[in-house]
Amino acid sequence: MQPNFILLYVENAPQSTQFYVHLLGRQPVEASPNFAMFALDSGVMLGLWSRHEVAPSAQQAGGGSELAFTVAGKSQVDQIHADWLARGIPVLQAPVAMDFGYTFCSEDPDGHRLRVFAPGA
Repeated sequence: MQPNFILLYVENAPQSTQFYVHLLGRQPVEASPNFAMFALDSGVMLGLWSRHEVAPSAQQAGGGSELAFTVAGKSQVDQIHADWLARGIPVLQAPVAMDFGYTFCSEDPDGHRLRVFAPGA
């Protein structure tokens, strides 16, 4: 499993989207008032998510990010969740359906978020 989606929490998604449009020289492949997603040439996706809409809530004042891992389906999300629980990896959000897919959220020893999700599941 390899991380393939980077999420940055931002104060103002439209303003940050325009910043990254200019920085990356490309338009987002998805955009809404609270989220934008850019497809990078490497295959990695870069998402900008309004810190006010992040679930579970992000408590830190500045910055913030997630490493997100895309998997094939709901059963794989549940399988990885069970495996990570067995390993003692802290879970911040149990598996749940959200508007972007089926997901759960954990954290590494430094508090960086690790999200596993199945798009559209």
